[in-house]
Amino acid sequence: MEEKITFTSGTLTLEALYKKVSSDKGAVILHPHPLYGGDMNNPVVESLAQSFNKKSYTTLRVNFRGVGGSEGSYDEGNGEQEDVLAAIRYLTGQGITSIYLAGYSYGSWVLGKMKEIPKEVCGQIFVAPPLALLPFEPGINLPLLKLIITGEEDEIAPPELIRESLAGWNRDARFEIIDFADHFYFGSFKALEKVVESFL
Repeated sequence: MEEKITFTSGTLTLEALYKKVSSDKGAVILHPHPLYGGDMNNPVVESLAQSFNKKSYTTLRVNFRGVGGSEGSYDEGNGEQEDVLAAIRYLTGQGITSIYLAGYSYGSWVLGKMKEIPKEVCGQIFVAPPLALLPFEPGINLPLLKLIITGEEDEIAPPELIRESLAGWNRDARFEIIDFADHFYFGSFKALEKVVESFL
């Protein structure tokens, strides 16, 4: 059972859903764009949490600043990076020593902007990185990026744009395209979960 918790990011109190499954490995799961209704209850975020739980990871899905019951306001992906660091601190405070960062759409864009990543982070997963909507910084290198997933029919995270970026991001990352899926994965949640679980 997930439990609603709060933690602080700077002076702000953020809300999150926490499920303890493992005492040492965990995942922070980040939602799509706040200005388009994205929050931690998004069905893709929920699917990711279930996949991690099934593979014995403790999960923390977070509402970024200004979303739901989290204080503050939207900060164009800048303050949101602080929120990710605060979520990592929360998990390490629970004894978690190995952490995946998984971002869906805007969540992956925020991860792509992060310059410093704590040593407890063992990998990153991007689901539908929104290259056609939010450009990623040119020339970024993402050594911790392990898995990228997009839908065959995703116009916001088109497979061909991702393929072009991959060589620069991390040529060793696994790239999976889900047949018939668009940006919202309706009808494709099970396929998404299968990919994540087989990777983990």
